[in-house]
Amino acid sequence: MNSVLNWISANQQMIYIVILMIFIGIEVIGRVPSVLHTPLMSGANAIHGVVIIGAIIVMGKAESDNYLALVLGFLAVILGTLNVVGGFVVTDRMLEMFKKKKPPKSP
Repeated sequence: MNSVLNWISANQQMIYIVILMIFIGIEVIGRVPSVLHTPLMSGANAIHGVVIIGAIIVMGKAESDNYLALVLGFLAVILGTLNVVGGFVVTDRMLEMFKKKKPPKSP
C-alpha cells in the first residue's frame, strides 16, 4: 500500500493532467454538431489505428517475463481494434442516412 502511495505522490502532476484531459475531452466531444460527427469519427479511427500499431510495437519489444507490458499491450490491441471497427460501423450507418432511398419497383 505504501508503494502505491509513493507512486501516486511521485506522479501527481501526470495524474492531474490525465484527469483534466478526460474532462476537456468530454466537453469537446459533447459540443460537436452531428454534421461533423462523420469526419470526427474518421480522424478517431486513424488515431486508434496508430494506437494499435504502438501497442504491437510495445508487445514486441517487451521482455518475455514482463507480464504487465504484455497484458497491457494485448488489451490495447483488442480495445483499439474494437474502437476502430465500431467507428467504421457508426460512420457507415451515418453515411447510409444521407443516401437517397430508391422507390419500390412496381410489378
